[in-house]
Amino acid sequence: MTDTAAIPTAGRPEQVRKEERLVDGGAKAALGFEAAYDAYGPMVYRLAMVYLGNRADAEDVTQEAFIRLLHRPPAFSDGEHEKRWLLRVTVNLCRDQLKGFWHKRAVELEPGLPDRDTESLGLAEAIVALPEQYKGPIHLHYCEGYSVAEISEIMKLGQSAVKMRLKRGRELLRREMEG
Repeated sequence: MTDTAAIPTAGRPEQVRKEERLVDGGAKAALGFEAAYDAYGPMVYRLAMVYLGNRADAEDVTQEAFIRLLHRPPAFSDGEHEKRWLLRVTVNLCRDQLKGFWHKRAVELEPGLPDRDTESLGLAEAIVALPEQYKGPIHLHYCEGYSVAEISEIMKLGQSAVKMRLKRGRELLRREMEG
């Protein structure tokens, strides 16, 4: 990102100019736009990659999530609230992308053309290969370290649904990795 001192602030939303600060009890306040992008950008991109499995689509979703943060940010109570909001927006954008016209009309490569080597399918690629309903919970729990309750809040699911998706996702991953 560029240095904020070199960018004129006239006409820019107040959210962009906000600095990270401590609030009552030491909780971090919501970050400014650039600080939020630096802090949460890689995590948002990884989540989009898990859902979409396509670098270009994941970059588009990441960009759209941060555009929404820039133009329509809600009032965040702290940095964790901002982070969860970004993850929620990313999940919704990924779901919209997967339901979209172009995704449904995508054509797989012909059998004779080179494709992924199934023997070199790593854990990250195996997670990407999971059905949509299992990708998010598996990634958020094992890669990002969220608890079942936090995933439930982010994905707007019941805790029992999250636990079941984690269990079934693990079973699918185990089968994929074993053979």
